[in-house]
Amino acid sequence: VAQLCECFYKHGWATGTGGGVSIRVGGPSENRPYRIFVAPSGVQKEDMVGDDVFELDMERNVVAPPKTPMLRQSACTPLWYVVYKRVPSAMCVIHTHSMYAQLATLLDPTEKSDVIRITHLEMLKGVGNHSYDSVLEVPIIDNRPTEDLLAEQLDAAILKYPKCNAVLVRRHGIYAWGDSWEQAKAQCESFDYLFETAVKMKGMGLDSGVVPVSGTYRDEDVEMDGGGSNSPPAKRQKIEGPAFNGSSATNNDADLECSDKTDVPMVPRDSKVLLLDIEGTTTSISFVKDVLFPYVLKNLESYVDKMTDEEKKTTLAELIADVEALDANHVVKQMNLQHTIIDIVKALMGSDVKATGLKSLQGKMWKSGYASGELVGHIYSDFLPMLDWCKANDVKVCIYSSGSIAAQKLLFKHTEKGDITEYFGGRHFDTTSGSKKEAASYQTIASALGVKPEEVVFVSDLEAEIYAARDAGMRAVVSVRPGNAPLSVETKKEFPIVRSLLQLCGNAN
Repeated sequence: VAQLCECFYKHGWATGTGGGVSIRVGGPSENRPYRIFVAPSGVQKEDMVGDDVFELDMERNVVAPPKTPMLRQSACTPLWYVVYKRVPSAMCVIHTHSMYAQLATLLDPTEKSDVIRITHLEMLKGVGNHSYDSVLEVPIIDNRPTEDLLAEQLDAAILKYPKCNAVLVRRHGIYAWGDSWEQAKAQCESFDYLFETAVKMKGMGLDSGVVPVSGTYRDEDVEMDGGGSNSPPAKRQKIEGPAFNGSSATNNDADLECSDKTDVPMVPRDSKVLLLDIEGTTTSISFVKDVLFPYVLKNLESYVDKMTDEEKKTTLAELIADVEALDANHVVKQMNLQHTIIDIVKALMGSDVKATGLKSLQGKMWKSGYASGELVGHIYSDFLPMLDWCKANDVKVCIYSSGSIAAQKLLFKHTEKGDITEYFGGRHFDTTSGSKKEAASYQTIASALGVKPEEVVFVSDLEAEIYAARDAGMRAVVSVRPGNAPLSVETKKEFPIVRSLLQLCGNAN
């Protein structure tokens, strides 16, 4: 216990007498009662010795007090017992005031997030129960005036996130544990490495919880040859990620610099109707391109195999109609296509065609993926607080996306924050209202909402849509998110820009 405290002091995690360590020994496997050795409170952690340590039983009774007089048990003691009773395998619990653990709790500027997500980092292997491509979810609980008041929150967090061997305390530090003191120490160090990485990634405009677009190996990139009926099934990764144009993320760092003042319209001060795009505005630009589209292609054959003959007949007819509706010179029409569902879907998606029959099939497949939990819709951390603001201030929030209305509802019904469809009141629009690049479409939507176009604030990341909305009379705002397409100089001069949807929230004062 004393050596670990000194070690963590040298890391900068236990300065000012902060932090502490407890180790549990004994138990049924050793045919003797559990004993818990805990660090004292208010002691310089770098100067601790074994004579400063308390020995307790599982009921927190003192079995042997420290030989050093006038010491008190650590304020962390009640929380160590929460872990030992909730996690039977835990034999060591560590509490530190690591700077990066504290900063990790502030990555969400609203300070409402109850979890931080980290994925595709090698050191994920060091925290237990996770691998390089896992999505680590570390729960965050709010700090309290005294340590003992955290016990109930800590217990609830452990129950909710049983795979994680740590809990963060906002603006405070971390509790981490392991099956031995060696494992707990290694995991605590690995967590801190990951938190430091997440904080520094944020400074680079990167989200540690988003699956990288490139630069990492993917199972779906490898084609398995041969493989009869006896071949083992391909490994399926759980897909979690941050979309409906299907754009790839690009470098738009210059647009993220906050150098110029912009006249951003606010709700409800300037408008009571907010019309939002999805990709690059509420949701990561790469979600469709790198999560939803690959899911369709990867599962297409197995999905078609399970369809009834009638479903196959109807779907094929709709897809053929999609192809026939294309211009005569379209690349898909130049292909020697077999009239099969699989061939047509691959051809349409490979040429980035947005068509009714294709969207219908994709929507059904995504519905299946969301229902199974293999798909989880991504939303930016500022989106839900903005929705709460709009709800409290009687602002209508509407969605206009190139993705079908059914696909929009699926995404928002199955987000990492749960079902948020109630916030939109069924006010969804897709390309059945017209092309997003034509002013008439925005006038149609305003008419459907029963308002004049000038009463609507429209937010999107795509320049063609912003210009079309403005031409229709709407107040258009550009959304700049990491990975969005870079903006032209003219657009940055002519339109207000927001880097968070919370910038739209403001009243008459």
